[in-house]
Amino acid sequence: MDVAKGHTAREPLYRVIVHNDDVTPMEFVIDVIAAIFLVPEINAATIAYSAHLTGQARVQTLPRPEALRCIHRAHFAARLRGFPLEFSMEPE
Repeated sequence: MDVAKGHTAREPLYRVIVHNDDVTPMEFVIDVIAAIFLVPEINAATIAYSAHLTGQARVQTLPRPEALRCIHRAHFAARLRGFPLEFSMEPE
């Protein structure tokens, strides 16, 4: 599922991007993408590997409030573990 339930034509959509870094273990990145963004684990692994190879990868497209919420949760989880994992978002 790529777009959140309840999306209306008035809510702007944003692409959530995961950024590669040299510190965060790929397993952790996969876990965060799967648990917070509710992406199936096999897809989360593909996204994490793509970010590793190219520097960044699209995670999902979501309405702005949901994208912000997920990004904040992901950053919080990463900081709790001491990882610099970064997510950003850009308009669709």
